[in-house]
Amino acid sequence: MKAIGFKKHLSIDDPESLIDFETAKPTAKGHDLLVKVNAVSVNPVDVGVRKGGRAVLKTPKIIGWDACGVVEKIGSDVSLFKPGDRVFYAGSFIRSGSDSEYQLVDERIVGHAPKSLKDNEAAAMPLTSLTVYEALFEQMGLTWSQQSNQDKTILIINGAGGVGSVATQLAHLAGLTVIATASRPDSIKWTQDHGATYVVNHREDLVKQVRKLGFKYVDYILELKDLDGHWKEMCELIKPEGHIVSITENHRPINLRLLTKKKAHFSWEWMYTKSYYQTKI
Repeated sequence: MKAIGFKKHLSIDDPESLIDFETAKPTAKGHDLLVKVNAVSVNPVDVGVRKGGRAVLKTPKIIGWDACGVVEKIGSDVSLFKPGDRVFYAGSFIRSGSDSEYQLVDERIVGHAPKSLKDNEAAAMPLTSLTVYEALFEQMGLTWSQQSNQDKTILIINGAGGVGSVATQLAHLAGLTVIATASRPDSIKWTQDHGATYVVNHREDLVKQVRKLGFKYVDYILELKDLDGHWKEMCELIKPEGHIVSITENHRPINLRLLTKKKAHFSWEWMYTKSYYQTKI
């Protein structure tokens, strides 16, 4: 089968940063689905993995996570899908990626592709949507009860990004008051169209802006960009016993003591944890 991968961690402008090659078509075993890939999307994780490293690989590494395609064959333990099913998924960090004609993926991290979306549209959704779902409903422990959430407020930092756009919609649908950050007129309108009640500028003092809206604290904060730059602001704004979730890594030590008196919670969200460590789903 045909595939696209890399052997050297190079700038994307370099002709060898991504190479076309042929490799053996994989065989489905156990819980594997062999999927004929119809569409993929590109995420920051693709860029990070391709750029991050110095070693020259002996065989090309196939990246690509989000995908939409059709199940061609199934492993002996598969019970959730059958050949011909149209599926979408975000894949696994420890397996060969979706930038190939065919891909093996564990059925337990796969979903039936939405009938209302075209292949390219469906392929753009898994990583962002799963990240948001886990952050809001698993890490923060939110429910879908609008009645329970009607007095709750969430601050979404970088509300106009891919993850932020989904987060704004799901938090709004769950009944929360959404304060999203955006800095440009078009991104401000974008977040408002997706359900943000208020929009503040992440390039300016968040504490002053949120307090000006009438909120001393917020119940939840979803941090999607620049953890270092917003850490003190988040610790100041989070409600006592509130919950902060971040998908970005810090580049210098963060002071968790700022959350001590509030007994506030902080956790990371990495959507690949379950497949990476093979945790029970």
